[in-house]
Amino acid sequence: MFTTESALALRPGTVSPVPAPPDRRPAPAAPGTSDRRPGPAAPAPPDRRPGRVPRPAGRRPGRQPAPAPARSPAGSPVARPGQAARTGRGAGWAWLRLLAGVGILGFLFWRLGAGPFLDGLRLIDAGALAAALGIGVLTTVCCAWRWSLVAGGLGVRLPLGSAVAHCYRAVFLNATLPGGVLGDVDRAVRHGRDAGDIARGIRAVVWERIAGQVVLVVIALGLLFAFPSPVRAYLPVATVVVATVGIGVFVLLRTLPRDGAARWTRPLRTAVADVRDGVLARRTWLGVLLASTVVVLGHLATFLVAARTAGATAPLSQLVPLTLLALLAMAVPANVGGFGPREGVAAWAFGAAGLTAAQGVATAMVYGVLVLVASLPGAVVLLVRRRRRGPASS
Repeated sequence: MFTTESALALRPGTVSPVPAPPDRRPAPAAPGTSDRRPGPAAPAPPDRRPGRVPRPAGRRPGRQPAPAPARSPAGSPVARPGQAARTGRGAGWAWLRLLAGVGILGFLFWRLGAGPFLDGLRLIDAGALAAALGIGVLTTVCCAWRWSLVAGGLGVRLPLGSAVAHCYRAVFLNATLPGGVLGDVDRAVRHGRDAGDIARGIRAVVWERIAGQVVLVVIALGLLFAFPSPVRAYLPVATVVVATVGIGVFVLLRTLPRDGAARWTRPLRTAVADVRDGVLARRTWLGVLLASTVVVLGHLATFLVAARTAGATAPLSQLVPLTLLALLAMAVPANVGGFGPREGVAAWAFGAAGLTAAQGVATAMVYGVLVLVASLPGAVVLLVRRRRRGPASS
């Protein structure tokens, strides 16, 4: 149909009208609802309170994340200053103990010459070696049994066979490495890793070693009272000191706060629980006592074999207290593969008892060799483990 708009559009000189843009406004809101659309959030007003530092956006309050450890260009972590200082102190203490053992041996060599160190070694025969191996089997199995009992009480199971293998390896490492305790550290860490709890593994070794030392001190005090010795005049004072320390520890443990909120009570409560469950429990205390007693008597018998091998002809009533003093000196961790304080105390004790210091050094040297021979099964354990690990790693 022809309209007026069509005519205007077709007439020359006229402009056709442009269509209006579509309406893009949203539909009106339903009655009873708000038609306000959400807009951008208004920034929070700044905190004008004095002394307040505005917190950067995007960071939540709370504990700050620990900085990533610094790494060397090769990719290995770099020790922090405090950690490096602690490591340096530990290394310095290890070197000091090593130098102390070397110093004792050097002093004895300077005073007595090389004769006492070599004379006893020439006298070692097959009978002494066989006796040392047999006694070593008995003492090692008893040490493993004691360790297994204590570890089981602490909740880290340890079969007796594995404990015997670990103990043999530890005895061999103690007899060949400086310090005399690196083997025990090795077995503690290895057992803790195998059990999935390194802390309890270490504590099990610590408490079974402490139990053995306590039994050694008690037996030594009894035998030193029973037989004449150079330290008999000091035994009453030593007994009072030991009893006072024991009573003090007992009172301290009994008077600990029950809530345990203080930080210093936590390790003490852990120690109390360990002693109660691992050493003094009904199923463990008798075994720990018997095993520790057999171990002490075995070491004493080995020392007596060494004294006879070195040529000592004194009666046993005279040799027993002297060898006990040397055994007590072995607890000092300042030695070279077990040599050091043991030889020094043996030289002094034998000389003070009317024998010769050279005979004491010779006895201690023979004892060290016998212990080393008795620990040789530990070297076999090391070789077997290394051969098994080789194919597995390849």
